[in-house]
Amino acid sequence: MEMINIKKYKIGYTQGTFDLFHIGHFNLLKNAKSQCEKLIVGINSDQLVAEYKNKITCMKEQERAQIMEAIKYVDEVIIVNTLDKVDAYKKIKFDAIFIGDDWKGNERWAQTEKDLKKYNVDVVYLPHTDGISTTMLKKEL
Repeated sequence: MEMINIKKYKIGYTQGTFDLFHIGHFNLLKNAKSQCEKLIVGINSDQLVAEYKNKITCMKEQERAQIMEAIKYVDEVIIVNTLDKVDAYKKIKFDAIFIGDDWKGNERWAQTEKDLKKYNVDVVYLPHTDGISTTMLKKEL
């Protein structure tokens, strides 16, 4: 008799810039997908990154989306123009949102937890991969 792997969540969501894709991004996606049947990834648009990070991405949003679509843990990719996770929820109706645990305790994410609780959405903090980040890679390059 074959065991059926039942996932905790039906639809999971994560969002990020995902510029210069690296092992930390990969680990986040793999861990998130292990907990949900369908994983949707929001790619921050070039305009959004320019607005909130005051930076220009190395790769354009369409290129970042194409890379993300090729990852086996990702079921759907959308390009997003807001950091508002309630807005994302209203469009996607996810059960859980996944974020690195380096954000735990951050004021914005504490508020996001409160905002999404009204919709019975869990904020799941996944282990951050130490020693790697896009910022670090850019500095080394």
